[in-house]
Amino acid sequence: QVQLVESGGGSVQAGGSLRLSCAASRYTTTTSRMAWFRQFPGKEREGVAVIYTRGSRTYYADSVKGRFTISQDNAKYTLYLQMNSLKPEDTAIYYCAADFAGAGTTWTRVGGYEYWGQGTQVTVSS
Repeated sequence: QVQLVESGGGSVQAGGSLRLSCAASRYTTTTSRMAWFRQFPGKEREGVAVIYTRGSRTYYADSVKGRFTISQDNAKYTLYLQMNSLKPEDTAIYYCAADFAGAGTTWTRVGGYEYWGQGTQVTVSS
């Protein structure tokens, strides 16, 4: 089992920045990818950004490109999401997710990740 614990959420004014962290209880040599998702009230979770462990390829949702940066520190088993130029429409619960099995699914697919954190609230006021 792997535990994922997010932190760093909070309230910020539009234009501000936050950095989310996701501490994993362990990584493995087979860790395939880790990602950030977010969920708006009454909506399904949507992919925000992903990083592939080998090669560090990253992909982003169009809505956050140029504003958010995903990164990882393998030595600390920690995933990050630097969020700049935040907008009110970024207000959501943010979740980190881990795919250890190499599901091979499109990175935005929720079902492609075995482990999820509990979520952290991000609120952006105008």
